[in-house]
Amino acid sequence: MKDILVVKIGGSCAASPDLVRWVAAIEQARLPIVVVPGGGPFANAVRRYQPRMGFGDEAAHEMAILAMEQFGCALVGLGRRMVKAADEAAIMAALERGDIPVWMPRQLVLSAPEIPKNWSVTSDSLAAWLAGRLPGARLCLFKQIDLPENATIDALAGAQIVDECFTELLDPATDVYVAGPADLSLAGVRLAEGEIPGHPVMRQRVLVAANAG
Repeated sequence: MKDILVVKIGGSCAASPDLVRWVAAIEQARLPIVVVPGGGPFANAVRRYQPRMGFGDEAAHEMAILAMEQFGCALVGLGRRMVKAADEAAIMAALERGDIPVWMPRQLVLSAPEIPKNWSVTSDSLAAWLAGRLPGARLCLFKQIDLPENATIDALAGAQIVDECFTELLDPATDVYVAGPADLSLAGVRLAEGEIPGHPVMRQRVLVAANAG
């Protein structure tokens, strides 16, 4: 299957009235689309209680993955075409049926030795990692912030808009896009037309040598 789009819905959208609109936009998609949920308020609860309870980062990492699954369950409950999918086989089967798989990441992530088991990894880098495992997939991050059109991946990482492991887990072949609130009004139309909302993010600024011919 070609032209798969992995869409990561930021956990910050959970508390926004825009969430239902993002879900409605995704459900209009004509292209094969996979949803990666953020952790949202469920992951924030893990962060809040870790220092109080004293459990370590590895436990917090697994709990944060479960937080993504909680938000994923909520998304499935809001959508009509959305279904849970734990691995690539389930994702591809859902796409073949015309459904929209919502990734439940615990099974794959906890068995992947290349993924650090601490707070350096968030749902952004996990979405990048998943996109690299799906043939020809592109990645679009839905954020609650509008970014300049000339934004680079390094700039996003430097501003902590994506986590510090994002560039490490992002496959070099994966094209990245970011969509914010300003893109929401046309997101459903663009997805229905097989296009990606938002705008592409460059990997780095292109430097032209002074002596280029």
